[in-house]
Amino acid sequence: MVTKQLSDGSGGKGDLTRADSLAREIFSDIANKWALLIIEAVGERTLRFTELRGEVEGISHKMLTQNLRMLERNGLVDRRVHPTVPPRVEYTLTEPGRALRATVDGMCAWTQRHLDHIEAARGRFDG
Repeated sequence: MVTKQLSDGSGGKGDLTRADSLAREIFSDIANKWALLIIEAVGERTLRFTELRGEVEGISHKMLTQNLRMLERNGLVDRRVHPTVPPRVEYTLTEPGRALRATVDGMCAWTQRHLDHIEAARGRFDG
């Protein structure tokens, strides 16, 4: 198999075709349903954990925590803790997170635009 090698001086870190690339690791992190839904839910707002959990229907406390930590680790979400009792924690998208949200918005629009076609194809395939 031939893989495309990047000549950007990154040592292959940006090559999605390489199993050991940083780009593939990042892609794997953000290309899950919860991360995409969290990014879409936060949007341009600042939300507390409980508000965010209410926005993302079906997500468990554990999955929201794990995904927020992963998004924070990757620099896509900013976590701010206010020194109150109990502590108030807020989440906002960083500049790279907002840029990614534009892509997520495009995926949402694509889904809405092609939903009927996909539903019909599934019916034919499953029938």
